[in-house]
Amino acid sequence: MGMVILLFSITEVSTQNLTKQETKTTKVTFIELGSIKCIPCKMMQPIMKEIEEEYKGQVKVVFYDVWTSEGRPYAREYSIRVIPTQVFFDKDGKEYWRHEGFFPKDELVKVLKMQGVE
Repeated sequence: MGMVILLFSITEVSTQNLTKQETKTTKVTFIELGSIKCIPCKMMQPIMKEIEEEYKGQVKVVFYDVWTSEGRPYAREYSIRVIPTQVFFDKDGKEYWRHEGFFPKDELVKVLKMQGVE
C-alpha cells in the first residue's frame, strides 16, 4: 500500500527538493503531515481541498501520510511532534509558519495572507 491521495492533487515535495525555482511558482507551499486514519487529519482534508481550489496558482497543497512507510521519512525531515502538523513555506522556500493540530480554515487563511495570498 502506497501513499494515499485524498480529495486533492498531491505534489511530492521535500525540503531537499523545495528549490527556489519550484516555490516561485506559488506564493505559499502548504504541507500537511498527518494520516488518513487520524480524526483531526480527516477533518483537515476538506479544508485542504478548499484551499487548493480557492487559491489555485497561489498556494501549493501537499499531504504526506506519515503513518505509512513511504511517508514516515517526512515526519523526521520536518521534525513533527504530533499530527496533523501544517508547515508553510514562502516563495523562496523558507519556512515561515508551523501549526500543530486541527487548523480552522479562517485561521489558516490568515497565515496564507501573511505572504500576500488574496
